[in-house]
Amino acid sequence: MNRTMPSRFGFHSLPFTREIRVTDRFAHELYERPREYLLRAVDKRMSAALIAPAGTGKTMLLRALMEALPESRYRVRYVKVTDLSKRDLCREIATAVGMEPAGTYPTLVRRLQERFANDLEVDAVRPVLFLDDGHGMRPEVLGILRILTNFEMDSRLVLSFVLAGQPPLTRLLRDERLKDVTHRLAHCATLRALSRQETAEYITHRCQIAGSTSVPFDDGAMVAIYEIGRGNLRATDHLALQALELAHDASCDVVDTQQVTEARRLLWP
Repeated sequence: MNRTMPSRFGFHSLPFTREIRVTDRFAHELYERPREYLLRAVDKRMSAALIAPAGTGKTMLLRALMEALPESRYRVRYVKVTDLSKRDLCREIATAVGMEPAGTYPTLVRRLQERFANDLEVDAVRPVLFLDDGHGMRPEVLGILRILTNFEMDSRLVLSFVLAGQPPLTRLLRDERLKDVTHRLAHCATLRALSRQETAEYITHRCQIAGSTSVPFDDGAMVAIYEIGRGNLRATDHLALQALELAHDASCDVVDTQQVTEARRLLWP
C-alpha cells in the first residue's frame, strides 16, 4: 500500500477499510430499519434473527445494535459459532460470560442459566447473547437456545438472543425440529446488496468520512464498481481501494473505468 496515496485524493485516513467506527457507518434506511426492529425485540426482552448474505453489512449492523444497548441496562456477550457440538457451544458461551468452561453438557447449561439469572436479579442488567455465523450450526445444537431461554417453566423472560447468519440460516430455522426456537423470535431482519444508486451513495459516504471533499471516481468508474461488485459492500470496498491505488500509480487524480477493470483482474481470478 502506497503511503502517499491517501493525500493525493484528499483523504486524511485510508478509505474503504474494515476499520470504521460505528458512528461513521453508512446510516442508510436499508440498515437502520432492521437495527431498529432488532433493538425493539431486545428491549422487550425477546429474541430475534438477522439473516444476510456475506459482505452485505451484517457485522456492522450487529456492532451498531450492540452500541445502542447501554451498559447500564444490558450485558451483551458475543459468540462466533461454527459447526460445534452442544457441549462445545456451551463452552464457548461460558467463556464469553466469564465462566470456567468445564463440566458436562447438563452442568454447563445449568450454570449458564444461573449466570444469566444473576445478571438480571443481582446486577439488574438484561443479559443479551449475540450468536454470529449461526448458519453453520446443526439443528440439534441450535436447539440449545430453547433450553437456555427456558426459565421457570418457560414463564419468565430472562435471556434475549440475536442469532445472525447467512441465508442458509433461513432453511435451518424452517426445520421442523426447531419450531420451538423459531417461535421464540420476535423479529427476523434481512439485508440485501445495494442498488446502483445506493452503491454510489455508499462510495461517496466512505470518501467523505475518510476526509475527501470530493469523490475521486468518475461516472464510468462508479458504474463499473457496481456492475462488478453487484452492490456487495465488501467487494465494493476492495474494488474502490485497489482502483485508487492504480490511479495513484498512474498519477491520475480521478479513477476511471479502466482502473476499476484492472482492479478486478488483480483482486479475483
